[in-house]
Amino acid sequence: MIEHGFTETIRGVLLGHFGEAGVEIFEKGTLLQYINLKTKAANRGSKSRGSFGNLYAIYVLVEDYIGKGFHKQGDYSKYNGAVFSTLFKRQRELPFGAKLQNHHLNHRLNEEFKKFFPSCQFLPIMRDPGTNRYWINTKLRLP
Repeated sequence: MIEHGFTETIRGVLLGHFGEAGVEIFEKGTLLQYINLKTKAANRGSKSRGSFGNLYAIYVLVEDYIGKGFHKQGDYSKYNGAVFSTLFKRQRELPFGAKLQNHHLNHRLNEEFKKFFPSCQFLPIMRDPGTNRYWINTKLRLP
């Protein structure tokens, strides 16, 4: 696993929320490992943070998941999914997100994730192109 200046921030948040279990969550969570890889430039100047679009895609989907209360209760498998236009609008409202395009939600995140984790059988974003609905893949979390 790559270590960089922002890695300790991620670990600190996990330890604060989950205690010592945060160590295992960080080490075994492929989505967290991906986030760690993508935040390598987080402590540097704004010019080195050009490829955070994939993080924004993860953020808005997790925000939707938590906002609907699925982290506490509910059957996410029965959720109709988040509407693309709502997610896309939210991404553009985030700091430095005004110029983001649809590629991160539609394809780019999943393709890059496969490049970093080729043996992982799950992708972060699940989508139904027919209904234009999206879900974060909860199979990437720890049991």
